Amino acid sequence: MIRATDVDQIQLVRALAERLKTEKALAPPTWSRFVKTASAKDRVPSQADWWYLRAASMLRRMYIDRRPIGVSRLRRVYGDKEKNRYSGRHFQPAGGAIIRKILQQLEQAEFVKKVKIKNRPGRRISPKGISLADNTAKSLTK
Repeated sequence: MIRATDVDQIQLVRALAERLKTEKALAPPTWSRFVKTASAKDRVPSQADWWYLRAASMLRRMYIDRRPIGVSRLRRVYGDKEKNRYSGRHFQPAGGAIIRKILQQLEQAEFVKKVKIKNRPGRRISPKGISLADNTAKSLTK
């Protein structure tokens, strides 16, 4: 059986983004056209479907990690080094509102569920999300 870990990650994220877009599982809010994804970024994303790509990337990250993950850890994953002219580069986490909103939308679509394991709250990929990722990977190999 082909799993999501067996295919190229870039192809998988793009295919997952297309699948999320066609299933109408997510909808970017109106403010998503005007925001930067992190304070270290200079401009807004140039791709029109960046919301779906970020959601697909987060879903893939949850698939691989399989333990509860929260907004703060995802902020570190999607953060970047800020350009400082004199003092070098310093790490800046990504914006939390974008990550939080995508997690809420994935939760409403039942791809992600809230869990609490050993007093550690977070979100984890649901069986529906696992099957979405695996079916998308299977369609890539055909």
